[in-house]
Amino acid sequence: MLENKIETEIDVLRTILGSAGMKPEAFDLSLPYWQSRQYKKGEFYNEYRNVCKHLGFVINGVFRIYRVNNDTGEEKNMLFFTNHQFVASYKSFLAQTACDYYTEAMVDSHILYIHIDHLNELYGQSHQWERFGRIVAETAFHEVMSNTEGFLFKTPEDRYREMMEKHPTIFNSVPLYHIASYLGIQGPSLSRIRKRMVGK
Repeated sequence: MLENKIETEIDVLRTILGSAGMKPEAFDLSLPYWQSRQYKKGEFYNEYRNVCKHLGFVINGVFRIYRVNNDTGEEKNMLFFTNHQFVASYKSFLAQTACDYYTEAMVDSHILYIHIDHLNELYGQSHQWERFGRIVAETAFHEVMSNTEGFLFKTPEDRYREMMEKHPTIFNSVPLYHIASYLGIQGPSLSRIRKRMVGK
């Protein structure tokens, strides 16, 4: 029964990577390496000062990356990861250095994951996996730049709209104050934005 479940999860990942151009024979090279794991709400995928050694694929659930202000203790949400997205503490994962932030499950979540050493083996075996590694790095860069540009040049309402497009079900499982933190606004401002959006 457990083996059938993992096979089903692998098929989901196979379909996602196949839609991005990975051929079945290239994907099959990775089959010995993927593992399945459940996370309880509040459990860390990666902690502050730990090196992120795994790339995860979210079967279902929500994760957040956040930093803590050492002076005030305030948490600042930086990124969310939801169903069928790859999750990692990207800076730590790509450079294999200690992480400056936390990655935490916001709800009970389920992922497939692969170790960095096994990914490096795949990069050496297949140009398609090399391309996958490049896409992971480009995605990390894009996410960081989009966040930075969002705070500099976009309104909170624009950032809210983009978040809804990227994570359409997140409001069903994440408290509003976490979303407000991600958008860089207070709770009442988020409530006003949501009312305006509903009215349109």
